[in-house]
Amino acid sequence: MKKQKLTTKIIGGKYKGKLLELPSLDTTRSSKSILKESFFNVLQFDIIDTVFIEVFGGSGSIGLEAISRDAKEAYFIEKDRYSFKILQKNCSLIDPDKTTCILGDSFEHLPKILNNIENNPIIVYIDPPFDFRDGMEDIYEKSFNMVKNFNNNNIFLVTFEHLSTIDMPKTIGKFNQFKTKKFGKSSLTYYQV
Repeated sequence: MKKQKLTTKIIGGKYKGKLLELPSLDTTRSSKSILKESFFNVLQFDIIDTVFIEVFGGSGSIGLEAISRDAKEAYFIEKDRYSFKILQKNCSLIDPDKTTCILGDSFEHLPKILNNIENNPIIVYIDPPFDFRDGMEDIYEKSFNMVKNFNNNNIFLVTFEHLSTIDMPKTIGKFNQFKTKKFGKSSLTYYQV
């Protein structure tokens, strides 16, 4: 019996309704539609002409939603090879010219990406893996430290998608928490300078 492919849809913008493939749930989990919709309702038109960075890329569903809503370009960093193949496939289906997929460690690659973006406003979306696999126990601490070290002045927004049980800091480096919204087990917490 053939395993059914897991999919999600782009929910708004010029690619609305386009189907994206998802990696197996053993590897990654997809952001819920309600959470995705809420995130883009908060952003509204602020997404236009921004550079969107999805730090733990997975299927790319958040960054590709941003492209659908007129972000200038999107970067995705994904460590898992299987997820990365699906991410590449999804990006090539939506807009290969505006998407860059990077295979490897987010903590290593994100600073390099940030160093190469000078004038455009940047939105950084950080969705650490929920299941703490080997070597992932300190993933949130590492993510907070990574944000503390951001020194770009053009980072418009940093958003964490995280387990609702995690107590998020009020400030991380120069970024201050201004909103948090809970969706069952997942929450979104927003930071700006």
